[in-house]
Amino acid sequence: MIINVIGGGLAGSEAALQIARQGIDVFLYEMRPEKLTEAHKTSLFAELVCSNSLGSLDMKDARGLLKEEAKNLGSLILQVAFKYSLPGGKALVVDREKFSKEITKLIEDNPRIKVKRGEVTNFPVDEINVITTGPLTSFDLLCNLKEKLGMTSLYFFDAISPIVTKESLDLSKMFYGARYTETNDYLNSPMTEEEYKTFYNALINAEKHTPHDFDKVFFEACLPVEEIAKRGFDSMRFGPLTPVGFNKKYHAIVQLRRENIEDTLYELVGFQTSLTYAEQKKIFRLIPGLENADFERFGSIHKNSYVKSNEILLSTLQTKKFKNIFIAGQLCGVEGYTESTVTGLIAGVNAARLLKGKELVSVPQDTMLGSLIKFITQNQLQNPQPMRANFGLIPQEYFSINKIKRKEVFIEKSKAEIEKLKEIINE
Repeated sequence: MIINVIGGGLAGSEAALQIARQGIDVFLYEMRPEKLTEAHKTSLFAELVCSNSLGSLDMKDARGLLKEEAKNLGSLILQVAFKYSLPGGKALVVDREKFSKEITKLIEDNPRIKVKRGEVTNFPVDEINVITTGPLTSFDLLCNLKEKLGMTSLYFFDAISPIVTKESLDLSKMFYGARYTETNDYLNSPMTEEEYKTFYNALINAEKHTPHDFDKVFFEACLPVEEIAKRGFDSMRFGPLTPVGFNKKYHAIVQLRRENIEDTLYELVGFQTSLTYAEQKKIFRLIPGLENADFERFGSIHKNSYVKSNEILLSTLQTKKFKNIFIAGQLCGVEGYTESTVTGLIAGVNAARLLKGKELVSVPQDTMLGSLIKFITQNQLQNPQPMRANFGLIPQEYFSINKIKRKEVFIEKSKAEIEKLKEIINE
């Protein structure tokens, strides 16, 4: 028997590779390049459409702990991410093109995985399906999911930051360095108070692309920079343009993060935007050093959909209505590259166990992954926003412990629980 994986993003790629690792054949469906989304640019699997950063590696950061858990559970996506990592301070930053090309090669060279290109608008409910079509799930498939599962879907608007070429930058006005660490992982553009004021005024008066839906719902953790600016004159200085963390005092700092191993492209950190392309050229060139910047990619805005997992999913990531249908990745209501990847891992593992007649695994709540899955599947919210890993999700009993000690205790418990889970998965 074959398991269907629908969607070739991070979650779908991880799920397909995990199923194949169990000696089971997989049909991996991906609509690109026959049909592109508003954000994707290639036909590669596991394409990173937003930032090239997978977030913190520090285990005292929830997302760093989640990476450690995923790595210990055997995530193949994270293995490739580490292989093509770039300098990024405490964050795991990757060369997005080399990363996605390697994942694509792993999938296409795997004799257990059969790639099927083309849009999927329907799926057989009598077969095992892992649905990982992500926040840019096609309209027809989303409608079909609603009909079959009797579910509600939600949405928010997400935005992408622009990328510029290094050779077009005036490096004499910039410097290398990182906040809080003695490394040269970022390119920094300092702003005087007058330069910041000019930039702020231009930004809040700029022309934006207007989404079709006028009741715009933005994801708080990924707000367009112009939306941040609207919240007050100094709001950006407490967000993406914060000047803290350097030995010298600056009024504001714009950071650019290396985009590729060749060191020819840089992304503006925290500059996701819905501005028109013409306005991006004009306004972002007000940043010192970017006066003649060439834009390899402009920022953009797109609509992301996700399901109310608390209505339809079990902790195994199976749907309540059809136990042979799994939903993972950003479609299930998690936010972030690692979060998507590791839910794909669990869905893939459980799909394989279902086919083999084994008991499915529920991730222990004394782990960051287990706490995250518990939230998306058991929260009582009417309109939950997508959730990233964070220490606010861990079981309540840990909150009786001193805040600093709490993380240490939870991290040690997580290590032990992940080791037990790893043994079950590999049995």
